[in-house]
Amino acid sequence: MDKLFIEDLELSGKRVLLRVDFNVPLKNGKVEDDTRIRETLPTINKIISSGGIPVIISHLGRPKGKKDSSLSLKPVAEHLEKLLGRKVTFLTNCVGEYVEKSVKNGKSGDVFLLENLRFYKEEEENAPEFAKALASLADLYINDAFATAHRAHASTVGVTKFFKQNAAGYLMAKEIESLSTILEKPPKPFVAIIGGAKISTKLPILKNLLKKVDKLLIGGGLSYTFFKALGVEIGKSICEDEQLNNASEILQSPYADKKIVLPIDVVVTDSIDSPKIIENVSWDAIPANLESVDIGKKTRELYTYEILNARSAFINGPMGVFEVKPFDKGTLEVFEALVELTEKGGFTVAGGGETIEAISKLGFKGKLTHESTGGGASLEFMEGKVLPGIEALTNRK
Repeated sequence: MDKLFIEDLELSGKRVLLRVDFNVPLKNGKVEDDTRIRETLPTINKIISSGGIPVIISHLGRPKGKKDSSLSLKPVAEHLEKLLGRKVTFLTNCVGEYVEKSVKNGKSGDVFLLENLRFYKEEEENAPEFAKALASLADLYINDAFATAHRAHASTVGVTKFFKQNAAGYLMAKEIESLSTILEKPPKPFVAIIGGAKISTKLPILKNLLKKVDKLLIGGGLSYTFFKALGVEIGKSICEDEQLNNASEILQSPYADKKIVLPIDVVVTDSIDSPKIIENVSWDAIPANLESVDIGKKTRELYTYEILNARSAFINGPMGVFEVKPFDKGTLEVFEALVELTEKGGFTVAGGGETIEAISKLGFKGKLTHESTGGGASLEFMEGKVLPGIEALTNRK
């Protein structure tokens, strides 16, 4: 990694402005899923153990520049306190005289968590004065919020202009290194599995990966847009008619014949919620009155074969309606193959919010080489885009 890293910094006696992603789900005033909090603990603990003072900043939800008590980070502070096993001082604002005084009176061993950045519209506007006010709280800046790296906000880009040293934390570095490996130098053969509902949201990643993979396995709702582009009956299956030309363009690309693998059979039903009909049919024999909701048995076997004969794999998107049994089989078996590949020493990466949701729901959490916390950021990275939050970090000399 060519960016300054937390271990490159002298942290002792320094106040460190630490941008994290504590945008976690809350239920009845409690943290429901603390994955993102736990992922930042190595960085927080490194600052503390090195004699630094973490001044932690994050957003939560979309308060649209207004204070909203239901989106306060106070429950997160209470949860973080339990995880760290030490007091976390929660400040009810993120800028202002009260915050400045509290932080500047901090001593080694103290941990501060500031209130939701997005209570100020200036955060998302990347307003210079707001960024300057945040930066005035600390001596160094560390960004460990990969999930926000695709946003040029005050806390991810604006503040970096007021520090001489802007470094990546452990989570940020892990994300960059893992995604860079799968994108730039994946062990070959390299297989990508792309699913999800819409082809429109996957076009950039499909086009970028098609040049790099040995096989591109397609599943989920976007399959049916490809099918329709080929002139096949898709019944009541989801389809983006406005994307048919783009689907045709991808299928006609120089790489398509050898690399793209579409489902050879699918599971169809009359109803997702209360099905009376569930059938496995050939990809080109979908009944006009039924809807396709998952890849079929032969496709599951084919995709398992391709994954197990690879040395690296990237997955984004489910293979079907994984939230409802028995339409989760395609997604389930693909993840089982990815876990087996991982256990054999393969390099496996999952990215995208719905993908991580499926991993958690189906019981595969922590079983791949890397499960990105990035959501949209990981997808933009895999599309080959430059992420402003990463670009703003100090280059190593």
